[in-house]
Amino acid sequence: MTSAPTLRALRWWDIEALLALERDLFPEDAWSPGMFWSELADPETRHYVVAEDASGAIAGYAGLACVAGEADVQTIGVRRDQWGSGLGAALLADLLAEARRRGCRHVLLEVRVDNTRAQCLYERFGFEPLGVRRGYYQPANVDALVMRCDLAADAVASPEGADSRAH
Repeated sequence: MTSAPTLRALRWWDIEALLALERDLFPEDAWSPGMFWSELADPETRHYVVAEDASGAIAGYAGLACVAGEADVQTIGVRRDQWGSGLGAALLADLLAEARRRGCRHVLLEVRVDNTRAQCLYERFGFEPLGVRRGYYQPANVDALVMRCDLAADAVASPEGADSRAH
């Protein structure tokens, strides 16, 4: 039996591995090196984690922005061989815990309308649909479903066995 990936803070030397994973998971709208660098440059409002497998390879990552009591999930990515392992849920739980720690009342996110797997994960954590942003994901011109989680709600869960692939 292999051990579960462990979470740790994202560091600059992880960016190259994240870029490869980004291109695999999100080929049409993968983040650039500059996007990751700018997120790392603002630790006052940003929180990024990576999940390492037993070999030390990155199995997933997630990022959160927190400003003025509001949080936004910037990205979550899980390596394909880890889908269904619960790693996406662990990453999301880490982001929600950090949002609470920073005193945020709500967490927002955008997810592709065609990514029902991620939407189900978010719903299990208490996220509810707010609306749609037309053509949000470019260049594919795919709509984004905007979802919000009220951190004060007792319904916010930490389910086991779920994963996510959205940003």
